[in-house]
Amino acid sequence: MDENGYRVLIKEMPADERPRERLQYYGASALTDTELVAIILRTGSNHENALSLAQRLLNAFGGLAGLGRAGIGELCQVPGVGLAKAAQLQAAAELGRRLSLAEGGFRPQIGGPVDAARVFQSRLVNEVQEQLMAMLLDTKHHVLRVVTVYTGNVNTTVVRAGEVFREAVRENAPAIILGHNHPSGDLTPSPEDLHVTEELCKAGRLLNIRVLDHLIFSRQAHVSLKEQWREFPAY
Repeated sequence: MDENGYRVLIKEMPADERPRERLQYYGASALTDTELVAIILRTGSNHENALSLAQRLLNAFGGLAGLGRAGIGELCQVPGVGLAKAAQLQAAAELGRRLSLAEGGFRPQIGGPVDAARVFQSRLVNEVQEQLMAMLLDTKHHVLRVVTVYTGNVNTTVVRAGEVFREAVRENAPAIILGHNHPSGDLTPSPEDLHVTEELCKAGRLLNIRVLDHLIFSRQAHVSLKEQWREFPAY
């Protein structure tokens, strides 16, 4: 909005202040976080332009890191952000995460549940639906990729071993770590959680892919079934 209360369109701004033109002339590294988010959003709302909306989003989530961790549901609760804009933001955040794991880039090495939790956390803690993910590891337990294998209640009637291990087989990953969230906040593993873990460990043995652990997340904390459950299936 300008001082008279009218929305200023980005196309009405001087060329050297428009995010896309600034990126073209000066390169992406010269842009602020607000400008980069505005380019991802493409458009604003009926009441503000993309730059204003981008700044409001960054303020709402405490900066770029918080915005990258926000779930679809949280993003859609921000006035002016619908499903399309939320999806664009999540796609950009996921591309950034995948780029950090790309060949030649930094690949976290997993030495235990705390390391695994750091990788899973940004993907799981803000989800409003239950998600089951698989972290694919190489022979030295560096992260190859993290894939979502199921959305919904985790139980053996719907979770198929073929879906869980498909990408691990494609990547020739010798080990995986499972992670899923409890949106209720209760970290107590359900009987289904334990049964699913047991069945997936059995399937992994047949495929020669080790299931190293299964982590359960709430917004504030996590538990490792390998540490908490004495009957965690040995490989």
